Amino acid sequence: MRSYLLANWKSHKTLAEAEAWLDKFARIHAPDPQLQVIIAPPAPFLVPLWQKIQKMNIADLALAVQDLSPFPPGSYTGGVAAAMVRGFAEYAILGHSERRRYFHETPQEIADKVSEAVEAGIKPIVCVDLPYAREQLNALDEKDSDGLIIGYGPAEAIGIETPQSFVKASEAIEAIRAMAPDKTILYGGSINKENAGKYINLPGISGLMVGTAGLDPEEFAAIGHALSRAGKPDRNWLS
Repeated sequence: MRSYLLANWKSHKTLAEAEAWLDKFARIHAPDPQLQVIIAPPAPFLVPLWQKIQKMNIADLALAVQDLSPFPPGSYTGGVAAAMVRGFAEYAILGHSERRRYFHETPQEIADKVSEAVEAGIKPIVCVDLPYAREQLNALDEKDSDGLIIGYGPAEAIGIETPQSFVKASEAIEAIRAMAPDKTILYGGSINKENAGKYINLPGISGLMVGTAGLDPEEFAAIGHALSRAGKPDRNWLS
């Protein structure tokens, strides 16, 4: 029964910068058996970073891929099939608001990506936003729902300095919880080391997703420390 802390690096960092991030993070990170730490680097860096993590023996650090192809391996130019990252990425971020906004992903396309992830043994983290959460969740195949993690990231709170208010975040999580009562829910949107401890203790939240703060290993480690220190009355929500 663990909480989650996910850093989505998006299209940031070179491989050298990513490796330097890992070196620094490993020196200051305090492992917590109750906290699963995940980083989602750009896809080309998955294999070398996985190899580096194995050599450094960072036991509680897992990798996520930021997107997957909705198709199996085949003649799909540019697509990254789930089978290609199996064994390196334990998780997959699917349906992020930036993918929906800039790449015009549909609920059905996201559902197909979830199916591909599940087929490959990769745990999907499906990002939803109100008021479209019901449509997004209803598109998913019921057989793919076991182990599904939901990431709630209000589009208006992503990439800015002001997160969604505690009241609005609580109301949104409650609404999503009513749609998916047995799922792990992560919150993301302008999380930093100052507010992380408060957001993790909102009812129904089992973890946090960070963007900008995850690019700095010191800031990210501080957020992890804040989560470890925070009392977590909702551990029963974890899957």
